[in-house]
Amino acid sequence: MIMRVRTLGAVLCSVSIALTACGPTPAAAPVPGITTVTAAVSSTTATSVAPAPAPVSSAPPTSLVTSDLSSPTGTTSPAQSVTGTALVLLAQLPIKGRAPMTNYSRAQFGQAWTDDNRNPLGHNGCDTRNDILRRDLTDVVIKGGTGNCVVMSGVLIDPYTAHRIVFSRGNTTSSTIQIDHVVPLGDAWQTGAQHLTAQSRTDLANDPLELLAVDGPTNGAKGDGDAATWLPPNKSYRCAYVARQVAVKARYGFWITAAEHDAIVRVLTLCTGQSAPTETGTPLLSVSMTTSHLSPTTAAPATTAAPATPRPAPLPTATQSLPETTPPPPPPVDAPPVDAPPAGATARCNDGTYSYAAHHQGACSHHHGVAVFFR
Repeated sequence: MIMRVRTLGAVLCSVSIALTACGPTPAAAPVPGITTVTAAVSSTTATSVAPAPAPVSSAPPTSLVTSDLSSPTGTTSPAQSVTGTALVLLAQLPIKGRAPMTNYSRAQFGQAWTDDNRNPLGHNGCDTRNDILRRDLTDVVIKGGTGNCVVMSGVLIDPYTAHRIVFSRGNTTSSTIQIDHVVPLGDAWQTGAQHLTAQSRTDLANDPLELLAVDGPTNGAKGDGDAATWLPPNKSYRCAYVARQVAVKARYGFWITAAEHDAIVRVLTLCTGQSAPTETGTPLLSVSMTTSHLSPTTAAPATTAAPATPRPAPLPTATQSLPETTPPPPPPVDAPPVDAPPAGATARCNDGTYSYAAHHQGACSHHHGVAVFFR
């Protein structure tokens, strides 16, 4: 009996030793990129106060964090960190034909240059046009008494032509520099924007990633052309230009046409290392086709607890002014006289800019439509 007990004890001891030698199952190795993104989403979820938008940055960013695009069913895929090139991002865009222009108008994208948008520069007391002028121009002079907002003068090295353009605000001079929607709003409407909410379209039309200060006549010649029909005359900027178009379309879940895809590939094969840009401080966006521009996993901006948006950094003023307690309303759009169009202008747009398009069709298509044709 004693022998049996000792034998059983030896067996149990052996089993115990065997089990003790087996440690816990090692955790799976983290997949590069996923851990960081998950942590970022969790942090956002736990935060009840929306982060303050980043100030205007003059340095062009070089990396891209794409949108966590919502599916048409309303479910949201995890945000992805894309560290590849614009060609890599281009390969992720769907290729489809154009949707019709039915019901398209500039009004579908909200009031022009409204400060009421959810981009990093939104709700800073200044309209979007002046925000972009301050970002893209050098030697900027700000009008006194406008809350550090209205740009009176500056210098632009135009990316589309490589020309140096001196800007001076005025009824007949403001249109010298226009703010271009890199993905034209008409093109956006035909490749997915018509399925967005009205607020999401307003955000697109005022997104710093989508906007560039450029030469006015060159922008008028572009119209609503995509990369298959228009590229900047400055060939050295074409890689950066199409990379920005790819980034915008990826952020808002748009598709591209076959001709547009092929044209972008032809440009990017000359600069295979071209990265897709983003704007510093731009949050991960979730573009919903049915409900909201914000991801369900991201806390909505609080209306009462959100910290005050920082004002733009001080800049030289044309005249001395007393400190302000409240930001002024956006300045009215300069409306040049109809009887004094710039040389070569074919139409005046409703927002005060000019079109230099050779044909009436497409003129002022993303500038509130045509006010008057000159010829």
